[in-house]
Amino acid sequence: MAHHRPAEPREQMSPQERAETRERSMALLRQMLRPHRGALALSIISVLLVSGSSAIAPILIARVLDSSIEPLKQGDVSPLLTLLVFFVAATAVTAIFSWVNVAYTVRVSLGVVVYLRKRVFRHAQSLSVSFHERYTSGKVISRLTSDIDTVRSFLDSGISQLAITLLSMVISAVAIFLLDWRIGLFMLVMGVPIYFLTRWFQKAAVPVFRTMRTESAHLTSRFVETFTGIRAVKAFGAEAQMRSEYAQASERYRLAVMDSIKIFGVYSPVLMLLGNVFIAGALVLGGYAVLGGTMQIGTLLALVIYANRVFEPVMQLSEFYNMFQSAMSALEKLSSFLAEEPEVAEPEHPHERAVESASESSVAEGGSGKVQGALVELDSAVFGYTSDRHALKETSLRIEPGTTVALVGATGAGKSTIAKLVARFYDVSAGQVRIDGVDVRQLADAQLRREVLMLTQEVFLFSASILENIRMGNPQATDEQVKAAAKAVGADAFIERLREGYESQLGRGGITLSAGQRQLVSFARVFLANPRVLILDEATASLDIPSERAVQAALRTVLAGRTALVIAHRLSTVLSADRVLVIHEGSVVEDGSPQQLIASGGRFAAMYASWDELNQVQEAEA
Repeated sequence: MAHHRPAEPREQMSPQERAETRERSMALLRQMLRPHRGALALSIISVLLVSGSSAIAPILIARVLDSSIEPLKQGDVSPLLTLLVFFVAATAVTAIFSWVNVAYTVRVSLGVVVYLRKRVFRHAQSLSVSFHERYTSGKVISRLTSDIDTVRSFLDSGISQLAITLLSMVISAVAIFLLDWRIGLFMLVMGVPIYFLTRWFQKAAVPVFRTMRTESAHLTSRFVETFTGIRAVKAFGAEAQMRSEYAQASERYRLAVMDSIKIFGVYSPVLMLLGNVFIAGALVLGGYAVLGGTMQIGTLLALVIYANRVFEPVMQLSEFYNMFQSAMSALEKLSSFLAEEPEVAEPEHPHERAVESASESSVAEGGSGKVQGALVELDSAVFGYTSDRHALKETSLRIEPGTTVALVGATGAGKSTIAKLVARFYDVSAGQVRIDGVDVRQLADAQLRREVLMLTQEVFLFSASILENIRMGNPQATDEQVKAAAKAVGADAFIERLREGYESQLGRGGITLSAGQRQLVSFARVFLANPRVLILDEATASLDIPSERAVQAALRTVLAGRTALVIAHRLSTVLSADRVLVIHEGSVVEDGSPQQLIASGGRFAAMYASWDELNQVQEAEA
């Protein structure tokens, strides 16, 4: 199996793991921004112009007070007008390039969001079934929604505003030194405690923000899972339990937010105090200089404005840091998710089978479903979901083309494991699984899915029309071919009775249809897909007798000519199979035709006697 990376960054990581996570996140950020280099360059230029033009304003105000008042008293307005022209020009430049900055920053952020959504969605689809079985759907949704939105918020306003603020602080600090070196030195002295305070804030805030993101994902996950399984919740009267668990998740998130507020509760007031001390000190030093005649009043006013621009934004920087940490935490989760490798990986050099795909033949023949089954072989195949227990012990099988094989046995015996290995939802730990002599690990996934189709007992229909749900079996099929497939399996009888026929919209999961109707729609999909090998978790297990008979008739049509592995729960399916495999504790313990195994008096004969008795009771009740 491929190497598996942890999808969720842990709260406690080693320095090496943290460095790897950070590097992976930065690499993702570079990949996201690379296509938008031109827009980023324009945004950076606009930031420089906005910062530079806004930094001129205090100097112009100082010049007005220091050098334009006296000429104005004497009737000379030209110095004042000149300075006003410069002030208006600087303001215009600030306004224009602020708009340019916002426009191109939003363009970049929207481009990044589209890129991320498409990439995360595509990657989620590429991951193996085993990943989705252990990684909750709520977390995947959190990656696609809240994490991407957090990154967008930072790119939208945080990063450009941060750049403008930092550049403005640097320019203002330089201006203070140029206007008065003594106040500049005092600024450096005050910067020392601010530096150490900010370092403490950074170290304290990082784990808190990471916890907030984790608890937010847990909250989303709990919400999604509760309403995905709302039928079970209501059936068992578990609403109170679900509310309690959701309340607990909400409380954990509240506590995480409160931890961040506590950190801000220390950082913000102390930072504000230090900033006010500096401004007060600058006023005192500047006031003495004005009284001593070594500084003009306009220069003092400019110093105070610059001092505010140096220390007031520090508070904004703490808020930006909050946004930055949230974005980095989200980026870590996204990069870790994207670093997940499929355990069932695509072959580097796939085998190219020189046969027409089943779906192509189905379209060409108008959905006739004619197909030649494939040879399926297991050669010393071994598999374990965990390293300490084999779900399938060393097994060798040969299933001839066009043969229907029923897999029977107790729950957990290994029936589904064999089915999933043939469908390559998992890869064998040892040995081989072959289709027409080719190891399934050497077939491209697209090729394998055309040839092998697994239909589970839980039929899933999408919130779309019946026509589109059936067409999923072959997206290139015409409406006529879709309807021909439905007719072939007997689904057209109930579809035509619906008010809108094939255009009838289905609710989520096809809830508007009965269990038997959903199975018939799924069979029409299979017929249209026209696979060479069909793996079926028996469709009639949860149906009543009348529905079962209708579905069994459709099943015979679907299985005709194909190689089929059927996980059987009903006597009628088992008896119609060409061959029966009895699975017990990961091994095939009996193999033969239904009649041979009944006559042998083994495990299958005992199952048959039990099924026969139950079947007679059900038919009598029906």
